Amino acid sequence: TADMTMVLTMVRLPPTTTAEYAMPADHVEHATVRTIKASEFKAKCLHLMDEVAESGEEIIITKHGRPVSRLAPYRERNGLTFGRNRDIIEIHGDIISPMPAEWFETPDNSGEGLF
Repeated sequence: TADMTMVLTMVRLPPTTTAEYAMPADHVEHATVRTIKASEFKAKCLHLMDEVAESGEEIIITKHGRPVSRLAPYRERNGLTFGRNRDIIEIHGDIISPMPAEWFETPDNSGEGLF
């Protein structure tokens, strides 16, 4: 069995926000997300952590029917963000020197509307 670490994320939502609205974009394909009351989570915490680690499915923890936290499996990051695309990005030309003045000229030479 591989060592796994669980991450518990606290989420504070505005009073009018629903759980469905608060789900991140990568969870849109799931028709339903399992929710559990905070009192039940407290009683079954260790079991739920093992369950989430095994299944990979998140659990939303609620208080008074409103989502307050998300129990999700821990996932290793794929390394540093800086330099991640170094093999697919190509630089053409001089990217260090200032842009030529004609790039900043407008048809009426007023310079308005550039920024």
